[in-house]
Amino acid sequence: MTTTQKPDTLHRILDYSSRADPYPLYAELRKTPVARQEDGSYVISTYRELMDILHNPHLSSDVRNLSHPMPTAQAETTPAFINLDPPEHDRLRRMAMRHFGPPHAPGLVSGLEPDLTATVGSLIDGFAGKEQIDIVDDFAYPFPVTVISHLLGVPPDDAPRFHLWVDDIINSLDYDPKTDPKEILENGLQARKDIRQYLGGLLEQRHGRPGDDLLTRMANDDGPDGRMTDEDIVATAHLLLIAGHETTVNLITNGMLTLLRHPQVLQRLRDEPDLVVPLVEELLRYEPPVHIIPWRAAYSDITVADTVIPKGSQIMLMLASGSRDPNRFPDPDRFDPDRRDNQHLGFGTGIHLCFGGPLARREVQIALTELVRRLDRPRLVADPPPYRRSPILRGPIHLPVEQGDG
Repeated sequence: MTTTQKPDTLHRILDYSSRADPYPLYAELRKTPVARQEDGSYVISTYRELMDILHNPHLSSDVRNLSHPMPTAQAETTPAFINLDPPEHDRLRRMAMRHFGPPHAPGLVSGLEPDLTATVGSLIDGFAGKEQIDIVDDFAYPFPVTVISHLLGVPPDDAPRFHLWVDDIINSLDYDPKTDPKEILENGLQARKDIRQYLGGLLEQRHGRPGDDLLTRMANDDGPDGRMTDEDIVATAHLLLIAGHETTVNLITNGMLTLLRHPQVLQRLRDEPDLVVPLVEELLRYEPPVHIIPWRAAYSDITVADTVIPKGSQIMLMLASGSRDPNRFPDPDRFDPDRRDNQHLGFGTGIHLCFGGPLARREVQIALTELVRRLDRPRLVADPPPYRRSPILRGPIHLPVEQGDG
């Protein structure tokens, strides 16, 4: 059975006017778990169906399997592994993971903790004497950017350059040729080229030279799967540079916004620092940094919830909707850091489970613990705050907060 859903709900979710609170619209969307849109694409919005399809071997992450190519596909001459399928995805992910985490680099995240704590402390020190701060500009952006730049071996002075590139890329992720100016697409495509050219230049300096950064390790490593090509290294570094800070910025900012809206929980975290571990998991469910996977493709016909999705169809996965599904999470619209059985979709699931999830979790745990401990009577200046354009990677573009007597 195929159900065609009126486009109004999805269009309203994607419209900027809904950015501050898309959750009532997600509830409306869930009335039709698998819904065919007028353009022939499919939207999946309920937890069970999202889990089913994310673990379905006939679901493709390769844009080349779409019947109608995405506008941004022309820039992906060498896709990152997140946009590939097995076995190529698995091979490249293994090669990158050798340098990023277990089993070959098991101490990476724990070894970074002193630096993470010091960076957070230094940023908060900069709040001294300020009655108003912007959690995004003054903290949530510079913190993870400093971390991922250090890991990759990107000069920190170049951060402003790739900040502009990343903004253009993120803004183009949900480009709609029917409604959006072509400039958004063109800027995104150019930013992809610029950032890859920049990373390629850094990589040229790494061959045959010792070093601990990820670019150097990938450039000189001959593991069981061989050595990455320069094109694959640049594509992987591009992915890590964007994913390594963009989702963390949103999660820190969404987290602080949620705590300021729930002062009792904020005080409890101040009194019980160990609460931060389950609290961050609940944030990943309640206010995740990634709301939508804008496209996947069907290798062949796929049946989900009695709906047949034809081969080559575009499939949009509404992860944030699934994490608020009342059939999976009791009282899903309540923020509850004591929630049990919290298998959210905040970092996805299946073979594309977020590569940098362990690092992002620890960054956010340290960031929120120290912000709550050290800010003096913080309170929101505006609620809701202004949000970024993107409905895919959703978070405030600014979060002004007053502290002290005001």
